[in-house]
Amino acid sequence: MTNEDNAKLLEELLNKQQAGELRPKDRFAVPAQAMPEQDATARRRNVSEVAQGYTEMQARLEAMRCLQCKTAPCVKGCPVQIRIRNFITAIAEGDYQKSLSIIKENSLLPAVCGRVCPQEVQCQETCTVGLKFKDVSQAVSIGRLERFVADLEKNGGAAPTVAPATGKKVAIIGSGPGGIVAAADTRRAGHDVTVFEAFHKPGGVMVYGIPEFRLPKAIVQEEIDTLEQMGVQIVTNFIVGRTRTIDQLMNEDGFDAVYIGVGAGLPSFMGIAGESLVGVYSANEYLTRANLMKAYDFGSGADTPIAASKRVAVVGGGNVAMDAARTAVRLGAEKVYLIYRRTEKEMPARVEEVHHAKEEGIEFHLLQSPKRILGDEDDRVKAIECLRFELGEPDDSGRRRPVAIEGSEFEIDVDTVIISIGNHANPLMRQTTPELDFNKWGNIVVDDNCKTSMEGVYAGGDIVLGAATVIPARGQGRIAPAGINDYLADK
Repeated sequence: MTNEDNAKLLEELLNKQQAGELRPKDRFAVPAQAMPEQDATARRRNVSEVAQGYTEMQARLEAMRCLQCKTAPCVKGCPVQIRIRNFITAIAEGDYQKSLSIIKENSLLPAVCGRVCPQEVQCQETCTVGLKFKDVSQAVSIGRLERFVADLEKNGGAAPTVAPATGKKVAIIGSGPGGIVAAADTRRAGHDVTVFEAFHKPGGVMVYGIPEFRLPKAIVQEEIDTLEQMGVQIVTNFIVGRTRTIDQLMNEDGFDAVYIGVGAGLPSFMGIAGESLVGVYSANEYLTRANLMKAYDFGSGADTPIAASKRVAVVGGGNVAMDAARTAVRLGAEKVYLIYRRTEKEMPARVEEVHHAKEEGIEFHLLQSPKRILGDEDDRVKAIECLRFELGEPDDSGRRRPVAIEGSEFEIDVDTVIISIGNHANPLMRQTTPELDFNKWGNIVVDDNCKTSMEGVYAGGDIVLGAATVIPARGQGRIAPAGINDYLADK
């Protein structure tokens, strides 16, 4: 449809709504609005954002698709319980400031979450419109609408109001999505808040893990700036457990409460021959070098660049694997192979990310898995040997278990291998804080209020949940500070 057609359609819908004649069938007839994107060929050689964002016309038309269900099933799928139908109604009416204000009642990172949260398996999965068409891709694009209003606000908007000083001190360990939200909520209550970050730059996984082409770092910096405007102190290059322990922070440095949001950043490897060869990376290292240390900026003289690769194999099927593969393309690789032991249907990556990866020329090798990595006489990667698989009975995850086909070995010539099969908790916290209870996977055990076994210490995000996404971390980043504020009010 042309812009003129869209304008006419929107006017008709608004007139019907004003007259009380707008029916569900009228909303169902509005076509889902496609997200404008950067050309697939052009974006292979830049790190600019791929998704360009809705125009105002697109946003209002997409908002008109919302049925305004009284039961609001979409909210049940939102970990932070945003009043979704209300913020969408405000967009349809053209009141974007009202829409953003509604979102910010529960979410302090709308520009981030509108971009990277897996809405298709959360709020949009339960959308009535999507259920009507039996296709989640036809659900109302809640995330894209959230991004639209967030992007209209310049420089992050006004900092939240801070209550009078309580005289209590709170330490936030980790500056990822959960840490940012926890810092904001405890600071709003009037506490003196300090965020401790292990890296030299705050932002956590949003800075070191998610590529610029999916989440511009300027957006994350705006959130950090907002915290500092609120009076939150941010200390970088500070490893809790090494620089200072939690016990020292509380008993020597005067902190009354602590929130642990350090994530699950220790990469898993496959345990196969050749993983120690030159040219083998964990996805964590590869993405950190590219994102945080700007290896993509060849003219910057980065101190920790990534060696130039021609043929890259990425092992895994999640969002991180897609990020690594798409980053390799942008770093100049001629061939990038995505090796995954199940089929595309079982891939945990977002459908949108898989689609973008294919558009960018990444070759998918499905029902295959590495058996060993082969090196040359200088111990550099020269090939990867894989086995073919077929799907058997479902495993504990509910997905059909991949079964190796005997004698199906074959080799792919590569000079780089990136392992992206998941992460687990760094044992440092466990080693230095014996008072905390951990489960068998090394995750901190908490109650419903995110309280740990240690008095005054709360935890959330991947260190509790295991490797997940931004939005569950944000959810616990709201629960934990509420518990901290209640705890300090009684102290």
